[in-house]
Amino acid sequence: METVNVHEAKTHLSRLLERARRGERIVIAKAGTPVAVLGPLEDARPRRRVPGTDRIIIHPNFDDPMPEWDPDYMHPEDPLRDM
Repeated sequence: METVNVHEAKTHLSRLLERARRGERIVIAKAGTPVAVLGPLEDARPRRRVPGTDRIIIHPNFDDPMPEWDPDYMHPEDPLRDM
């Protein structure tokens, strides 16, 4: 296992993460004292795609008025009907 100091870890975090993703374990030290280990997740599973979440379909008639919608219609039992 390679040991890197905190400054180097912050400066090259993307590179260290890539190495960890490939299976390498890296010790991060502060003032020469090991503090943490950066390594791959043991049970890392690929993300599962949920069907239908990768696209949105807007049909050409999306903005067309709904045929049953009448903005002037008031239900016979609407209390504001006779005002």
